[in-house]
Amino acid sequence: MEKISEAVLADPVELTRALCDVESVSGDEKHLCDLVERALRERDHLTVHRHGNTLVARTQSSGGRDAASQRVMLAGHLDTVPVNQNFPTRTENGVMHGLGTSDMKSGTALALWIATQVKEPAFDLSFAFYECEEVESERNGLNVVSRAHPEWLEAHFAILLEPSYGKIEAGCQGTMRALVKTEGKRSHSARSWLGDNALHKLADVLGRLNSYTAREVPIDGMLYREGLNAVRIGGGVAGNVIPDEGWVEVNYRFAPDRDEEAAADHVREVFEGYAVEVTDSAPSCPPGLDRPSAAAFLAAAGGEAQAKLGWTDVARFAALGVPAVNFGPGDPNLAHTREEHVEIERIENCAAVLRSFVTGKE
Repeated sequence: MEKISEAVLADPVELTRALCDVESVSGDEKHLCDLVERALRERDHLTVHRHGNTLVARTQSSGGRDAASQRVMLAGHLDTVPVNQNFPTRTENGVMHGLGTSDMKSGTALALWIATQVKEPAFDLSFAFYECEEVESERNGLNVVSRAHPEWLEAHFAILLEPSYGKIEAGCQGTMRALVKTEGKRSHSARSWLGDNALHKLADVLGRLNSYTAREVPIDGMLYREGLNAVRIGGGVAGNVIPDEGWVEVNYRFAPDRDEEAAADHVREVFEGYAVEVTDSAPSCPPGLDRPSAAAFLAAAGGEAQAKLGWTDVARFAALGVPAVNFGPGDPNLAHTREEHVEIERIENCAAVLRSFVTGKE
């Protein structure tokens, strides 16, 4: 495909199919980014910036009734997880199956649809189409742009079109990974009493996890459930050696009432007496539904929201001072699965909500 046709750009369902049928596994987004860039640059009402394979488009002085008071950003990532016998798309009984249909090209397509089809929004709009969301944080396109060109991401409110099954999911959990380490003394396994088995000490670490009671935290009427779990375990030297070190990798999902420092302190408290090394961390994001733009979008979407149980890039917007919510047609439970799919009716319903919100028209 050399260009996304005008007919496809005008139809959010066909646009979803077109984006999904361009392979864009993380790190290989260039072709899809080129197609999206061409579609955006053909619009006179947009100013377009590119950094790597990340695009940010902005309207200027739309003239809408709220243009002077707010700017809203719609954002979606271009990449997918690796192909898993689910490419290209197929449609059966009103359901589109295939890689990226849920996570998150159906949402990204809605951002591109609004960007190209709504020329007179009620307020200024920005759009971010970014690379490498599905891999390590330092490669994430939003993260890269936030450091290189933070002014591109300025807004009063952001809608991240991650899969939420057509419901507003506000804020997000923070996430932290840490290694809990045990130490011992090596010896020959035939004379184990001369050593100190570090792996046996992992039983206490796992016991603390097994008896751990996770918090349930209500914030702004939404319930955020935490979790602290072992995700990997390791150690050992050889089949005839008593090991002198072992480790458990734990993942802590924490509510928005805790920042990363408080989360790390909590993990160290749980595993007091052991060495704890935090290896990866990303902040939580509060709901932010008290902001005027967020309240207006909540009303346009039916007035109901729920807590986001997971981490998304809304936290990156929060770090920039931009309240954000998750809202997209895909089912988050299907993300990264071979069975990934999206209901066409969900795409159409979410498109109607977004268009009503950005135009101010029923």
